[in-house]
Amino acid sequence: MTLWDAIEIGEVADLGEHHFTEEEIVRFAEKFDPQPFHLNAEKAKASVLGGLCASGWHTAAVCMRLNVDHQTSRIAAWMTAGNPAPRIGPSPGVTNLRWPRPVFAGDSVSFRQTVTGKRLSASRPGWGVVEFSTLGLNRADTPVFSFAAAAFIGTD
Repeated sequence: MTLWDAIEIGEVADLGEHHFTEEEIVRFAEKFDPQPFHLNAEKAKASVLGGLCASGWHTAAVCMRLNVDHQTSRIAAWMTAGNPAPRIGPSPGVTNLRWPRPVFAGDSVSFRQTVTGKRLSASRPGWGVVEFSTLGLNRADTPVFSFAAAAFIGTD
């Protein structure tokens, strides 16, 4: 059996949780998204967002880190169980990237991923495409981040 065979449509993976501190939000924004509502708590209060909040790209980067950690752990467990090393490919992209609510300083966000489909690649023999949705929820279970994506994985 390959990891491709073991992936089931509908399976849900909890990627983990992250606590967004004011210091981390400002540090990320200074380097990558220097807008007032990410850099200065007083200016953020007067903004449409109403408070210091994380850049959406910061939220995406945290999600990606948790995703890579989760996938690395899953593959290690797969191989420890005596299964062959899977071939993991790149992602052809994401769609519907959304930040429906701000992630404020002090918020914790949990991320989870749901497999929504899988199909054999039409252009790359020996490869399949796993489709999934990813959701980030704050502690009030309010969605703060979501996207749909796909990734290549070897089928043999």
